[in-house]
Amino acid sequence: MSQKSLMAPTSTGSARNWRNWSGSVACTPQNFAHPSTIEELRKLVLQAGTAGGQVRVVGAGHSFTPLVQTNDTLISLDNWQGIEHVEKVDEQQDIVTVRAGTKLSTLGKLLHEHGLAQENLGDIDVQSIAGAISTGTHGTGIQFGTIATQVVGLTLLTAQGEELECSPEERPDIFKAAQVSLGSLGILTHVKLRTVPSKRLHYRSHRESLESCLEHLESYKQENSHFEFYWLPHTKWVQTKFANETEAAPNAGSLWSTINQVALENGLYWLLSEACRLFPRLTPTISRISAMGISPVDEVDYSHLIFATPRWVRFQEMEYNIPAEHFTTVLAEVKRCIEKHNFEVHFPIECRFVQGDDIWLSPAYQRDSAYIAVHMYRGMRYKDYFQAVEEIYQHYQGRPHWGKMHTLTAEQLASLYPRWEDFKRIRAQLDPQGLFLNGYLHVLFGVPPASV
Repeated sequence: MSQKSLMAPTSTGSARNWRNWSGSVACTPQNFAHPSTIEELRKLVLQAGTAGGQVRVVGAGHSFTPLVQTNDTLISLDNWQGIEHVEKVDEQQDIVTVRAGTKLSTLGKLLHEHGLAQENLGDIDVQSIAGAISTGTHGTGIQFGTIATQVVGLTLLTAQGEELECSPEERPDIFKAAQVSLGSLGILTHVKLRTVPSKRLHYRSHRESLESCLEHLESYKQENSHFEFYWLPHTKWVQTKFANETEAAPNAGSLWSTINQVALENGLYWLLSEACRLFPRLTPTISRISAMGISPVDEVDYSHLIFATPRWVRFQEMEYNIPAEHFTTVLAEVKRCIEKHNFEVHFPIECRFVQGDDIWLSPAYQRDSAYIAVHMYRGMRYKDYFQAVEEIYQHYQGRPHWGKMHTLTAEQLASLYPRWEDFKRIRAQLDPQGLFLNGYLHVLFGVPPASV
């Protein structure tokens, strides 16, 4: 959550080359297409299907896993953005039909022009709405689910070129599968979102000891609409963040606020991170310096501006969903793990909280959840660190964020998701030839390419 949304660099690519934001995934698609109409999109799908090819769709490239990696046809929906329809349900709710390629930053501005807002968002707004819901992207707040829970209807372009309208009333099984689908069922073309009237949030942030934060954890979660915190490894300090609705006038966007975000939170942090990369033994010292640099923030702005945080310093990330009741135990084990192995990490550990849902492949399926994310500056060794922390997550029924790094197998995932086989059945029904599967998804779902 932050006072101002600045567009961060996303994925990059030429006509024949593409890599994701963090640089962990790259590919050279034979065809990198940017359709601007449904007919163009349908033609691409049917041509690839006839040729026995493969189609993946990329949003902003903010996933750290090879979800969209392909050497065949890669489709960007950057030319398929905007709001198509707004339907008023009552004074507290409107249903908005959005083109699936619409970036969250753009959507926030467009909704605001209509006097509307999404009820909750994550802290990065460069993703497309389709990419955000398809990977289970989330914000924080125990009264709010993931972004996919805001979806009340969607349109799916299948491998046969058919447009399927799905909702809780129409094709409900496909709807529940498609809300978080990793792009494996077809191509989302439209998303219907439940929105709320435009709102302002009072955002506060300060430094606090980890001990104090955990002592007040339940009250912080219960008494604030949105609460999260970041623990700085090798220190006793956290940055706590709170956001609540307010009628006060906006006061964000000051010169100091902008300087703090651009120069300090990004520019200076990049320099410190480079020092860690070049001299890894400095990480504990630099983590302490970062903790001492946490300054208090107290400001008001519209929700889509408060939620988003500019991220210019690139990193690798692993994030797991943990049953809420295990959160303090897991965090304590992660802390001991870092201290025991003396991992050279200065990036903070991000802790957020989400309400459970009924979406088949949502990591928050049927449980109120805590999310614990670990990061490592790009260019620094991360595999041993991530592996050690992942083993802790797995002891507590951890489910990985689909867009973040993990090593779970199809067999392990099947044991974590009660509707896993139901999802695979829907996938095979909609795409029997595996048009929308790449090598990574074949392995993830345990579907041998020759048996699709």
